[in-house]
Amino acid sequence: MSAGILLIAYFFIALEKIPKVTIALLGAAITIILGLVSQTKSLDGGLDPHYFINFVDFNVIFLLVSMMIIVSIATRSGMFNWVANQLLKLTKGHPVGILFALGLFTAIASAFLDNVTTVILIMPVTFFIASKLEINPIPFLLTEIFASNIGGTATLIGDPPNIIIGSAAGLSFMDFVNELTPIIAVIMIVVLTVLWLFFKKDLHTTPERMAEVANLDNSKTITDYPLMIRSAIVLGLVILGFVLHDITHIETCVTAMLGASFLLLFEKPKDILCDVEWNTIFFFIGLFIIIGGVEASGGIALMAKWILDVTQGSQQATAMLILWASGFISGIIDNIPYTATMTPMLLEIRNVMGAEYTLPLWWCLSLGACLGGNMTIIGAAANVIVSETSAHHGHPIQFMRFLKYGVTVMVISLALSSVYIWLRFLH
Repeated sequence: MSAGILLIAYFFIALEKIPKVTIALLGAAITIILGLVSQTKSLDGGLDPHYFINFVDFNVIFLLVSMMIIVSIATRSGMFNWVANQLLKLTKGHPVGILFALGLFTAIASAFLDNVTTVILIMPVTFFIASKLEINPIPFLLTEIFASNIGGTATLIGDPPNIIIGSAAGLSFMDFVNELTPIIAVIMIVVLTVLWLFFKKDLHTTPERMAEVANLDNSKTITDYPLMIRSAIVLGLVILGFVLHDITHIETCVTAMLGASFLLLFEKPKDILCDVEWNTIFFFIGLFIIIGGVEASGGIALMAKWILDVTQGSQQATAMLILWASGFISGIIDNIPYTATMTPMLLEIRNVMGAEYTLPLWWCLSLGACLGGNMTIIGAAANVIVSETSAHHGHPIQFMRFLKYGVTVMVISLALSSVYIWLRFLH
């Protein structure tokens, strides 16, 4: 029954006809009403482990809300646009240099901001530059999409799947930096080189146009200097808090909450809270409850047993299956519900096979789920937002054109990830 609710929810999420948050909350309500999870906190004088609230990971929820608040406030200062413009000056207006600069900026920004925020910040700059250079913006936009999904894989807070994985597996910010950032840096360099080969025939303009972009006026980019300084300091301290988690033992969500609450002291909370993506937050809550129903009924344990049966318990085979299956599945459906479903499954595998066996599987899930979003134009929220905005500006990105580049980028990314995982953990 619980697995049926999850599959039906997946089906309607994939159709994209009904808002995801509506599907998740309806599925959660049905899960509770049918008694698949408990509505009461106590059981025979003790705590009921199947109480529906217990399945909601509030570390994930509070980390997401707090980071959305910090980014919203920092964005209002113009800080990110200023950084982007500084990078453009370094390229002296050369289209190839701009391609690499926008790609690297997007990847680095996506490691600390959510992908959607990053592309929303960088797109206006991109359209402005393309118009000044009189070239098609699509090569830049596609590069930013791929870079946002790749860069977001590098850290705990870069992509929602990593937040889910980190909370469930007990992996810290520095665990992600130490294990994933090196391979993500390699993937980013290789992918940027491949994209340059794809697009180099489109990256031509006149010296006059290049000079105009190189001499952009940054004086009006920053709209509020005190706010920018305050936001930069708080964002830096929050990231430092993430880095020092293993020493301070302060949860990442608490560190983010401290930073967000401090910035809110100087703002109108009502205005800032309007920028929080509440649809995403309640989508997570509903999804956690649906998956909790599957877990409570024993469905997760059965799926974990099936994976181990297929791979015959081989760590190498299990790791590669999770990596590549996650990549292709996340290219078709949203990687957030997929990761939320796989996480308790890996916890069950850890119970059976041990923590050492399972550790590389967490990294495979992260790499597959995040990098797989590059496969199709609907593979990640950032892809959809960029494609819709590009069409609005008169530059539609066709599904098949995106697929041609997206499959190539994803296969290269997963192939490099496979080599890395094998050499790092499995040899």
